[in-house]
Amino acid sequence: MTLSPPVLRLASASPRRRELLASIGIATEVAPVDIDETPHAGESADGYVLRLACDKALAGAAGSTLPTLGSDTAVVLDGAILGKPRDREHACEMLTALSGRWHEVMTAVAVTGPQGLLQACVTTRVAMRPIAAAEIAAYWVTGEPADKAGGYAIQGRAAILVERIEGSHSAVVGLPLYETAQLLQRQGLALWPDGVGAVS
Repeated sequence: MTLSPPVLRLASASPRRRELLASIGIATEVAPVDIDETPHAGESADGYVLRLACDKALAGAAGSTLPTLGSDTAVVLDGAILGKPRDREHACEMLTALSGRWHEVMTAVAVTGPQGLLQACVTTRVAMRPIAAAEIAAYWVTGEPADKAGGYAIQGRAAILVERIEGSHSAVVGLPLYETAQLLQRQGLALWPDGVGAVS
């Protein structure tokens, strides 16, 4: 499906976020940004993802008249942020820690536009089934964990490792579509033909 012309600038190189936006009819202009993603001392997980989402949106908006969306996702276990794995060993450590337990996935989204900088943060609880060491090793070989927060992709092969979720599935993939749609409508983007369903 071809979507054009772009009505939103996406400050992210994530194909998952682009695909999620396309699934609700939003054509994007992709403009990845490079920002420091180091957590601040004492920063909460939700504060961290909100800060990064806002920083990405503001940086991506430079030089464009389009509304700009920034987003960030963190996997959180016992209050600790699990980022992208540094290497195979790190990925195996994270997946072993997640095995047989509940954890949280926090995804923040921020959108610039006529209404200023709007933002939202969504927390989804995810239960992993017990995962054998051999499965973790085999999963690493697929290449999926290498650039994913927490070392797994729920939209890929890791779907068979997830026993249950409580909350937004799309947020775990990388963008909470319900909340994102609300923000986009508040910035004046029409999600339906003839303005049906617009937020006043």
